[in-house]
Amino acid sequence: MLAKTFGSAVYGVDASIITVEVNVSAGTKFLMVGLPDNAVKESEQRVESAIKYFGYSMPRIKTVVNLAPADIKKEGSAYDLPIALGILKASGQLTTEVLEQYIIMGELSLDGLLRPIKGVLPIAIEARKQGFKGFILPKENASEAAIVDKLDIIGVETINEAIEFVEGRLEIEPLKKDTRSIFEDTYDGYEADFAQVQGQENIKRALEIAAAGGHNVIMIGPPGAGKTMLAKRLPSILPPLNLHEALETTKIHSVAGKLGVHASLVATRPFRSPHHTISDVALVGGGGIPQPGEISLANNGVLFLDELPEFKRTVLEVMRQPLEERRVTISRAKVSIDFPANFMLVASMNPCPCGYYNHPEKECVCPPGTVQRYLNRVSGPLLDRIDLHVEVTPVSFDEMTADRQAETSTQIRERVISARLLQTERFKDHPTIFSNAMMPPPMVKDICQINEAGKKLLKTAMERLGLSARAYDRILKVSRTIADLAGTEEIRIEHLAEAIQYRSLDREGWAG
Repeated sequence: MLAKTFGSAVYGVDASIITVEVNVSAGTKFLMVGLPDNAVKESEQRVESAIKYFGYSMPRIKTVVNLAPADIKKEGSAYDLPIALGILKASGQLTTEVLEQYIIMGELSLDGLLRPIKGVLPIAIEARKQGFKGFILPKENASEAAIVDKLDIIGVETINEAIEFVEGRLEIEPLKKDTRSIFEDTYDGYEADFAQVQGQENIKRALEIAAAGGHNVIMIGPPGAGKTMLAKRLPSILPPLNLHEALETTKIHSVAGKLGVHASLVATRPFRSPHHTISDVALVGGGGIPQPGEISLANNGVLFLDELPEFKRTVLEVMRQPLEERRVTISRAKVSIDFPANFMLVASMNPCPCGYYNHPEKECVCPPGTVQRYLNRVSGPLLDRIDLHVEVTPVSFDEMTADRQAETSTQIRERVISARLLQTERFKDHPTIFSNAMMPPPMVKDICQINEAGKKLLKTAMERLGLSARAYDRILKVSRTIADLAGTEEIRIEHLAEAIQYRSLDREGWAG
């Protein structure tokens, strides 16, 4: 007897429907075909133990399980439940006719309990698109799948509950979630706030500009000056995620298994801070069936690289293309997958190995030439993609103990949102450009026009401060953002002057 159930496989951030075909016929073997990996093959033992626990039996005649399409590799343990129900149906122990109306996924334990799985959200989206009535899955994943409307989400705790439901002996109310209310309740859920930072007004201003224009930023300063503390608060001043961005971010975290139990929608901008020992594959993504890396987990949010020169050179260089294209393509022999990677890069570094070069009070003890060698660990092409270079100085005792109330993240974010609205209007005819930082060079020339006084100031600055040629476009983009924050159409001379000071690492002799 032949039975069919339906599962799903996730490739990148999208899912494909997998048909689980089970045929029971004369013979003695159990065969599983359709390119299963070891975790899928081992399901025979888990399935047998689970169905026996609830009084059902494993067929002792030839059983063939085919996972179609057979030319796509299947991995993971989430096929246990559809295989088990298919075997029970094919062997005549189930009489239901509704199996083919549902996508079914779940890992079985030996006593029939269901364990949570990864990638539930893209599977639910694909199930709705393909016209399935519902999705039977572990109860712990139900909240995540319930983000998708017009699909019956049936959360079960054991295989017996799934059997009772499809046989019509148990009624389970489909889980419903109001996605918009979840989003509105949690989109502002940041614990860190700029109001907690005393002093450092110039650094807060630089981060406000970075947030308003989507600019990448690097902070250079001694240990304990507050670089990490300031970076962690950057997501709280970025514009709130819209519903589309929230769903895209949730899909990536779901595929990577980072959502956690009973989680639903990621409504706040992600902040990822990988350790400097990270590999290039862990940063950009990879694996046999490619999984998203840190740059994709930071999509629509912030990727913070603390102590940038300590990262391996190869790790930093693989970021160059994603920083330009806002996506990363992982290619394997049989599959090529695109992951979104639209993130803001925030990096921090000490000015030298001892940390005290250019310090106002402490003396640098590094030998001659060490500072330049340390800075040279960060390549020119990577620095070229970072718009703002900000020097961070230590906060004085008086500033730390002042009673003055600092601006809150909410107050700063209102200005950032106003600047972003101007950019949305400016780039409405360019669907791939969302912020000033994304402007290509020809567009910079058209949009960032400056008057004669501005040209004279820029020429003088480049000659006297020894700014590099690559700093020219960056200064114009940043000055355009500063003008947007000020609400002016014209880039004024004071906007240019402020942008020029954010090119510390381009100055000749900075580390000389």
